[in-house]
Amino acid sequence: MLDLSDHAPLFTLPRDGDGVVSLAALKGKAVVLFFYPRDDTPGCTKESIGFSEHLQSFADAGALVFGISKDPVKKHDKFVAKHGLTTPLLSDAEGSTCEDYGVWKEKNMYGKKHWGIERSTFLIDAEGRIARVWRKVKVDGHVEEVLEAAAAL
Repeated sequence: MLDLSDHAPLFTLPRDGDGVVSLAALKGKAVVLFFYPRDDTPGCTKESIGFSEHLQSFADAGALVFGISKDPVKKHDKFVAKHGLTTPLLSDAEGSTCEDYGVWKEKNMYGKKHWGIERSTFLIDAEGRIARVWRKVKVDGHVEEVLEAAAAL
């Protein structure tokens, strides 16, 4: 489990619209990573739209924002196009980044156990250390709370 001030695990992942994002290449900038279960589900859609709507405010606060799920890039592309998202979405199809950040969890839904991504957000400071962690995120008000924390860095 990652703790505050731990070095954020490095990754290089493909993103929507082609290209890759490498956390190592972002050193010197604050980064928000929001992990979400799946594209085009109600909570994930609301969260992704919220981050997209506030993307300029995050930029003004000096923070870059990325969404991460295990969905493939092609599914991300469809999700982005359908909802007009502007937040870059990264594909962790193999799940190694989800495991490194401790968000791949056994979940219990309607009495059935399955593995999936626990909605979580990480704020990483310019030195590449974990500055804040939100686990088991409830979508309502979350984006604003993360923005406030990013602006306070």
